[in-house]
Amino acid sequence: MFEFIIGDIVAINEDYIVLQNNGIGYKIFTSINSMVKLELGMKNSMIYTELSVRDDGVFLYGFISQEEMDMFKLLLMVSKIGPKIALGILSHLTTNQIKAAIMKKDLDTLCKAPGIGKKTAERLILELKDRIDKDFDIEEEDSNKLNLNGYNEAINGLMSLGYTRMEIEKITRTMDISNMDIEDIIREALKRLSKQ
Repeated sequence: MFEFIIGDIVAINEDYIVLQNNGIGYKIFTSINSMVKLELGMKNSMIYTELSVRDDGVFLYGFISQEEMDMFKLLLMVSKIGPKIALGILSHLTTNQIKAAIMKKDLDTLCKAPGIGKKTAERLILELKDRIDKDFDIEEEDSNKLNLNGYNEAINGLMSLGYTRMEIEKITRTMDISNMDIEDIIREALKRLSKQ
């Protein structure tokens, strides 16, 4: 129904944003990967949207890139993956990391997302491997930003100190963590978080 909405970011919450357009505030559920690229008060932000009508309500999902929206729709095609799990995957992995994990049949990477166990990861690979564009470059560009082994442990450690995942992601994306261990990531992130 809505391909995209252009408006002002008037609220950023744990799992959704509020986008104001012509006096209407749209509650749009989104991924952390999209959220960290947005700032409160941003004007004329374009959010690609997908309207979902279910028994329990009407929900609007949105992302700042068409690529992320396309991956969200692909994930929803997998049996037993709903919007909440799809958002969890897109919050923990970039679209390129998801594509690479599917093409390489990398269960470990997919299982790092919340709600994804081995069987779900296998189903995801089985049902999406033929839908992924074979010509895309399996970019390792995000591997230095998201050294997944230690990265998620560092995120969890920082969250246990009371920071939100979004605050932590926003800071760590400005850091080069490729040669950092868990303690270094936490130490540097805490230093930057304390300056905010």
